Amino acid sequence: MILRSVTMSETVTIIDVRTIAPRERHPLIFQTFEKLAAGGWFYLVNDHDPKPLHYQFDAEHPNAFTWQYIEQGPEVWKVRIGKV
Repeated sequence: MILRSVTMSETVTIIDVRTIAPRERHPLIFQTFEKLAAGGWFYLVNDHDPKPLHYQFDAEHPNAFTWQYIEQGPEVWKVRIGKV
């Protein structure tokens, strides 16, 4: 599920993959990343550490993304992923 939270100064995209079929998750995340302008970012919410996704970003977009854990379990992981 992609949620958009709008404040007076910005729109924040939140991708909660807990409700998305596993085979659809990474394609959706990378499509969202590709649409970002430099400096843009989104939140990813998952029910486990998305470390394998981080490795995939490293392989496919080296030095082109930022990765910041906002919340680290045990039930919910939230990561801010940005485009450099």
